[in-house]
Formats: sequence, C-alpha cells, structure tokens
Amino acid sequence: MQPQEYHLTITPYNAANSPAELLAEASGLSRQQVKEAMQQGAVWLGSGGHTRRLRRHKTRLKPGDQLHLYYNPAVLEQQPPAAQLIADEGDYSVWCKPPGMLSQGSKWSDHTTITRWAELHLQPQRPALLVHRLDRAAGGLILIAHAKGMARKLAALFEARQIEKQYQVIVEGKFPGKPAQHRFEQPLDDKPALSIVQRLAFDPLAKRSLLQVDIETGRKHQIRRHLAMAGFPVVGDRLYGDADTQDDLQLTAVSLAFDHPVSGEARRYELAEELRPKLPPPAQD
Repeated sequence: MQPQEYHLTITPYNAANSPAELLAEASGLSRQQVKEAMQQGAVWLGSGGHTRRLRRHKTRLKPGDQLHLYYNPAVLEQQPPAAQLIADEGDYSVWCKPPGMLSQGSKWSDHTTITRWAELHLQPQRPALLVHRLDRAAGGLILIAHAKGMARKLAALFEARQIEKQYQVIVEGKFPGKPAQHRFEQPLDDKPALSIVQRLAFDPLAKRSLLQVDIETGRKHQIRRHLAMAGFPVVGDRLYGDADTQDDLQLTAVSLAFDHPVSGEARRYELAEELRPKLPPPAQD
C-alpha cells in the first residue's frame, strides 16, 4: 500500500462520530488500524487554530474541526530500538539514544522517536519535549524536558553555548596525535563553527582512529563535515564519507555538562564506557 493522506472537516452531521469511525470510513481501513495509527502519531486534529497529534480515538469532535490521517505502512511497521534512561531529574531526563532512533517525528508518525519512548517508559508518565537533536544514525546522550518552562530554559543554555558537549567518533585514517588538540573553525552554512579534536587511540590494522570531539557550536552535521573536510571521514558516514559502507555511523555523544537553569547546581552526565565507540583491542603476539 502506498502512503495515503485523508483530510476530513467535521460537520454538524458527523460530529457525534468518533475520530476512529470517521477515518475508517474515509480511508477504507479498519477501526483497529486507525486506532493503531493514532497511537503511533499518524493522526492529527486541527481545532481552534491549533493542530496537534490525536491519540484518543474517542475524543469528542466539534463542527469545524479537521482530522488528518497520514498513513504510510512502511513507516508504521518500523520498530524503534530501545533507549536507555541515564537519569530522571523530574522536570527533565537524560537518555542514551540508540543509533536508528529518531530525535523528532514527522507528520507520518512519532513512534520511533526518543520523545515518544520517554513518554511511554518514564514513571510517572510525563509529556516529553525535545531540547536538542542527534542525527538518526548517531547515538548517545540526549536531554528531554518534561515541562515547557524547562524546555525553554535548557534550549536557552544551548543557544548561549552554556552546555558542554563531548563526542567520541571513529574515523578513517591515522589522525595526527600532535598537537594534542586540533581546532577546526571552517564556517558551515555561512555560520561560525568550532570543533576541537584530539586523538585517543589508533588501530594500525584497520587504519582507523578513535577521537574525542568537543563542539562549541551546533551546526548541522558539524562533526561529520569538519572531519570529512580534513580527510578523516567518520566511519559509517554515507553522506560525507563512503556512500557504500556497511558500517554503522561511529559517532556518539558521551558527555553533557551544564549548570541547572533553576538551582545553578553543576550537572554532568557521562556515558558508560561500554556504550562508547571502541577500536578493536591490539593484537596479541
């Protein structure tokens, strides 16, 4: 089945029907299929000038409301990998997002996103608001806010560059060990960008290097682009490196540090060693 869209305007004649009933009739899908699509974030309700995802199939409708169903079986059949809770701080939480999980949903669904995972798996359950993003193919630490006020405060810290972000990546080639730190300051998309890189290890057999990267800006694909421009593409990077590679992207957010925007208390979150990218151990004689 090809992706389909269905759009309905509620009238006085059908306002008593449930959203699942109306969308099933309009689409030819079963009510159960519509209900499942609703839970996966594929149904939207426009009401009073606002549009939001609709998950409750018995929501009462009013004349003038609009229902939107974006049905793409290929998207809805996807199963998200499991995220790992690192810290639950009440008004925000810290997660290890696995590679393959989205940071943000689309009109077609949000069931494979870190925010939806957090909403479903935190106890007690809370709304989940995205503060910053990691590429779908990347993994590691990500902050999720659970109140609009906290989301704004944390986003402001990112905007003011008051959150320290550290990554580890594996790249192709022997990255220079000296000097200890390399600064990459090439502008990206006509905006300033700064990445500070140092080599942690080198595998002479695979000819790959493990690097630590600190970024002071957050441009799109900043680490991947800076390293590719320097001749050291990130392993598994099909966009800026080897388009035919079978490797997963070896880029992981390993550390976040900031002062709590309300209490001022210093907070630091570190990814466990077993969750970080690794080079093979040296061969034994």
